[in-house]
Amino acid sequence: MIEIPGGEIVLRDESAKTDRRAAVRPFRIAACPVTRAEYHAVRGDATASAAGPDTPVTEVSWLDAVRFCDLLSRAEGLTPCYGPLDAYGPDAEGVVCDWTADGYRLPTEAEWEYACRAGSREVRYGELDAIGWYRGNSRGRIKDVAAKEPNAWGLYDTIGNVWEWCWDVYDPEVYGPYRVFRGGGWQDPPRGCRASCRRKSHPTFRIDDLGFRLARSA
Repeated sequence: MIEIPGGEIVLRDESAKTDRRAAVRPFRIAACPVTRAEYHAVRGDATASAAGPDTPVTEVSWLDAVRFCDLLSRAEGLTPCYGPLDAYGPDAEGVVCDWTADGYRLPTEAEWEYACRAGSREVRYGELDAIGWYRGNSRGRIKDVAAKEPNAWGLYDTIGNVWEWCWDVYDPEVYGPYRVFRGGGWQDPPRGCRASCRRKSHPTFRIDDLGFRLARSA
């Protein structure tokens, strides 16, 4: 886990053409997305795939990711951030996060972008071919984590390879329970692989270029 200092981030909603400023408290975030090997070690199940054990786990829903966080927290003797697992409905209603707990959780959207940028104001923290896997260089498949250059804070694969679930609801008045995911994936053109690019789907949604990254409160 990488220690991230507190600060501030301006989040751009390109659809609404609006900006919002968010304060970010110090927190910790994993250097890489959760891999297939890590997911299998904790949950004992992962979607069958020809991708290797060191590729990011994919075809995991937002609810799958939240359950993984709590299972890993319990396995390491930490206090779960979510739970109880049987309280989750199909739309993730009733899921709350204890931000004071020392267990694992999903990053907020503000935390994710703040960590991804690592102080940069550019659309990416480096040249796309050097930092991420996308449609132009992936040859149509997912790649092992940490094979490209990290950002200034030591995070790999925030741009490209797989999209990553965040905690936040996208726009409840318009899209109901849809949750945010960030970062771009191995199938995306350059436009989808930017620090500010945001997408959303239902918390039960699964696809082959969407995974997640762990965070913890400081």
